[in-house]
Amino acid sequence: MSTKKRQNQQKPKIRLLRRQEMWTLTAQGWVIAMGAIALVIFFSITHLYPFLAVTSPIKTDVLVVEGWVTDYAVEQAFTEFKSGSYRQIFTTGGPVERGFYLVEYNNFAAIAGATLKKLGMQPEKVTVVSAPDVIKDRTHASAIALRQWLAYSNSPIKSLNLLTSDAHARRSWRIFQQVLAPKIKVGIIAAKPVNYNPNKWWISSEGVRTVISETIAYIYALFINWQ
Repeated sequence: MSTKKRQNQQKPKIRLLRRQEMWTLTAQGWVIAMGAIALVIFFSITHLYPFLAVTSPIKTDVLVVEGWVTDYAVEQAFTEFKSGSYRQIFTTGGPVERGFYLVEYNNFAAIAGATLKKLGMQPEKVTVVSAPDVIKDRTHASAIALRQWLAYSNSPIKSLNLLTSDAHARRSWRIFQQVLAPKIKVGIIAAKPVNYNPNKWWISSEGVRTVISETIAYIYALFINWQ
């Protein structure tokens, strides 16, 4: 064998492409796959909002309102209190993010409490429980603040209903249940939205933003131990 041939055999070959067999869907397979995707999308659209905006109240005489909800939701809390057999209502929430230089209230719990009194609630039935300023997990901070208040006051409360914004209900319910368990049972009431149709949430930008963001937040909440 000549020297030139030996050099060619020893020289490594550089290949940028190679032939490879692969599986792919047939025409029928693509039809089935697209049908399955469409079914998942349809199921999500029709069932996602009812799952997030859960309402499952229990028999109790205590109502808790997350103070950051809209005025319309606070009005619904007032109606719920009057129509139910409640004796006490708590408002929770942390510091407001803007406007506190212009108003006398600097946290959402106080704003919701004042709103309830303005609507006609007897002041002695309203208890404001303010939460500390936190960067994230504000619902958790509110639940912790409520638990601490109940512990410090030696409250005999054994159950309560939590009222919060519509699609936020599932997440708040989970967090409050874990924080207050096992001493206090928690029911949930989702306030109805007024700025979009919950039965057709996907046709409004507000509905899409709310449902998508709450879905992501709920998935995040599933992986956290809130106790």
